[in-house]
Amino acid sequence: MATQQPRITRVFGAVNIGSFRVSAMIMGQAEDGAMIVLGSSHRASDGIKRGYVTDMRTASHAIRTAVEKAEANANTSIQSVWIGCAGAGLSSRISSVEIAIGGRRIEEDDIEHLLYAARDHLHPDGRMVLHAQPAHYTLDGAHGVANPKGLHAEALGVDVHVTLAEGAPVRNLIEAVQTAHLDVEGVVASPLAAAHACLTGEERDLGVALVEIGAQVTNVSVHAAGMLLGLKSIPIGSNDITDAIASSLGIRRSQAERLKCVSGSAIASPTDHREMIPVNGPGEEPGGPLARGADEHNRIARAELVAIVTDRLGIATAEIGKALKSMGFTGAQGGQVVLTGGGAELHGVAEFMQGALGRPVRIGKPPVLQGLPEAHATPGFATLAGLCLYAADDPVDIRSVGPRYQPTKRYRGMGLVNRVFQAVREYF
Repeated sequence: MATQQPRITRVFGAVNIGSFRVSAMIMGQAEDGAMIVLGSSHRASDGIKRGYVTDMRTASHAIRTAVEKAEANANTSIQSVWIGCAGAGLSSRISSVEIAIGGRRIEEDDIEHLLYAARDHLHPDGRMVLHAQPAHYTLDGAHGVANPKGLHAEALGVDVHVTLAEGAPVRNLIEAVQTAHLDVEGVVASPLAAAHACLTGEERDLGVALVEIGAQVTNVSVHAAGMLLGLKSIPIGSNDITDAIASSLGIRRSQAERLKCVSGSAIASPTDHREMIPVNGPGEEPGGPLARGADEHNRIARAELVAIVTDRLGIATAEIGKALKSMGFTGAQGGQVVLTGGGAELHGVAEFMQGALGRPVRIGKPPVLQGLPEAHATPGFATLAGLCLYAADDPVDIRSVGPRYQPTKRYRGMGLVNRVFQAVREYF
C-alpha cells in the first residue's frame, strides 16, 4: 500500500546562479516540519562569469528555463525564489554592541532595543549589507548566551554577523531573476546557504572551515561559536583546472571537462603511467588533430592528466590556505575543513587538501532529504538545497527588528532594489 504524502504547509523556491550551471529547487515543509524536495533541475549557465551577470538576457533565459523544469518536476508553480550570491566581492565581519540593563530582569523589549541599537553599528562603507544577524548574546561580557530573556545582568550585549557585498552585482542578480518573471524573496550569501546544508550545529559551534569550490569562484568561510566569523572570496574555481587541461593538451574545453570529470584525479596511482585514456568522448568522431603527447589513437597517459590536475589544484589550495590563515584558522585555532561545491566532486580532492592543509578534510553534501534526486544529492547542489533550508529556518535580521519592526515580506518588481536604496540612505 502506497505511503500517503504528508501535507505540505509551506513551499520554498530557490535558484542558484553559478558560472557553470543555473539550478533551481522547490522544497516543501510538511506539518511535522520535515523538508521534502518537490522538484529540482539544472541547466548550463549563460551570461554569468565569476559570479557576476555579464549578459542580462541570456542569464534571465537560463534562470527561467531552470525554474520551469523544476516546476514541471514538482507539478506546481512558484512566483518567488531565494537566490544565492557567490560573487560580488563577498566579505564579512563581526559587530559587537552593548546596552546597560542595571541588574534587572531582561525582557523581550530589552532584546529588541539592543538589536535596534545594533543597526547603527553596521557601517557598510559603501557596500551592500546582505545579512546582519545576531549570532549570540553576552551578559556582563560573558559570551555564548543563546537567549537572554528572563536572566539578570548589568549589561546586555550582542555579536552581530554582517555579510557585505558590492551593490551593483547583487542588483544585477536580482534584475536577472525579475526579468525571468519571478519575485525575489531574498539574496543569501552562498557560504551561509551551503553551511545550512553541509555543517552540523556542533561543527559550527566548535569551529570549522567551509570551502565552497565553484566553477570560477571559491568561497572560504570560517564558522565558530555558532556563527560565521569570517569570509574570503577567491577568483579561482574548478574551471581553471579544465582550462589548464585544454591548454596543456591543445584540446577543446568540452573534451578537457570530460577528461577531468571522468578520468581526472587529485591523487596519483602507480598504474597511471600505463593507463591510456581516450581524449575523444563516446560517439565523438576520431578524426581531427591529436592531443599534445597523445598516441595514434588520441589517447594520453593518465599520469599526464593527473599531473595537470594536481599542479592547478596546488595553486588553488595555496590560496585557500592563505585565506584560512588570514582569518585565524591556523594551528590550535583551526579544526576540520569541509569541501563542497562542484569542485569538491573531483576524485581524491579531499585527500589532496588534507595533505596540503595539514588538517582533517571531508566532503560536504546536502542532507538526506525526501524527494532529493540522486543526481542532486552531491556537493555541487549543496548550496541550492541550503537556500531552501535557510529560507525555512528564517534567521532574524536586525534590520527588521526594533521599534519599526515589520514582518518579513516579499519584494515584488523593483521592491527589493528600492529596499536596498532605502538601506543605503538609512545606514550611510
